[in-house]
Amino acid sequence: MQPSGGFHIGNYLGAVRDWVALQDQHRCFYCVVDLHALTQPYEPAAMRARVLDMAVELLACGIDPQKSTLFVQSQVPEHAELSWILSTVAPYGELSRMTQFKEKGERAEYVNCGLFTYPVLMAADILLYKATRVPVGEDQIQHLELTREIVRRWNGRYGEPALFAEPLPLHRSPLRIMGLDGKQKMSKSLGNYVAISDEPDAIRKKIGSAFTDELRLRKKDPGHPESCYVCGLEQYFMPSDKVAELQDGCRTARIGCVDSKRALAEAMITTLQPIAERKRELLAKPGLVEDILQAGADEARKIAKQTMAEVRERLGLLPLR
Repeated sequence: MQPSGGFHIGNYLGAVRDWVALQDQHRCFYCVVDLHALTQPYEPAAMRARVLDMAVELLACGIDPQKSTLFVQSQVPEHAELSWILSTVAPYGELSRMTQFKEKGERAEYVNCGLFTYPVLMAADILLYKATRVPVGEDQIQHLELTREIVRRWNGRYGEPALFAEPLPLHRSPLRIMGLDGKQKMSKSLGNYVAISDEPDAIRKKIGSAFTDELRLRKKDPGHPESCYVCGLEQYFMPSDKVAELQDGCRTARIGCVDSKRALAEAMITTLQPIAERKRELLAKPGLVEDILQAGADEARKIAKQTMAEVRERLGLLPLR
């Protein structure tokens, strides 16, 4: 995840919550990708704080350094080295068709090379640890397919046995969380989000302005919870019986959209409160967080160095001493 100054409930529901669960099922590597963040304009003086804040939030949500490896991308320089090597087999045509590159390129004042080769660095992030499963959202599936194509080209050029396996997507539901406007994906740049670190009053205010059922004009009109954005979020923050009660009240016009919003906001606050408390505890111990990240980088580098030794041998490069 990029260190963008904390994440929102779309990131939490669509990714981080599942990352926590995956720790008990797989050998997991979780990386704060600060090198990826360099492709966008930013304040260098703020980068370190952004990285630490992202790490704090991941830990607060339940990423456990005793179960998985949490580290910062730039502290494992093999990511950049492998990215360059993979770029020599990455197909230009496929890179130029990446949807995210086109979308970001249209918004950028100028398009830098890093934005274009972003998916190659992502491939290096995956292949450096010979990952076989990658938890991806809908917007990253195309990048993972490119990684698989890079693997095929690499293995085809540099012989058998294959050094890398083609990683498979590890889908989780939901793959895509819409923003509070109900029209676009949740995004901080669009301002249609609830941050996991938002104070209770901020959450109430944001949910109070959220998109609901556009066909329900008055409280006495029957609602359509299956197409209501607020009702759609309820399942992630409430027990199923409470969801059923609220949605029945919506269909029968027993409760209005304002009631649904209030119930969702309070349930969201209850869910996020333990995360906020854990975050405050971690922020009071910045040295602990940095130690966790350094230990994670040390662990990651053990594997990264071994992979790069194998890569250099396949390429015919002199070994490092």
